[in-house]
Amino acid sequence: MAVPKRKTSQARRDKRRANWKLTAPNLVKCSKCGELIMPHRVCKSCGTYKNKVVIETE
Repeated sequence: MAVPKRKTSQARRDKRRANWKLTAPNLVKCSKCGELIMPHRVCKSCGTYKNKVVIETE
């Protein structure tokens, strides 16, 4: 098996791990009710998508 010739320093090792972070979801306002929703999805509060009723809500 391949074995490293030199020990990897902590700074070099931690630089690789620095990019593992979460990003907040991108939210847009619903065109009908104004609720924040994820883009390209049906609004859960009013049931519309692209100004058309897709799901009947109460």
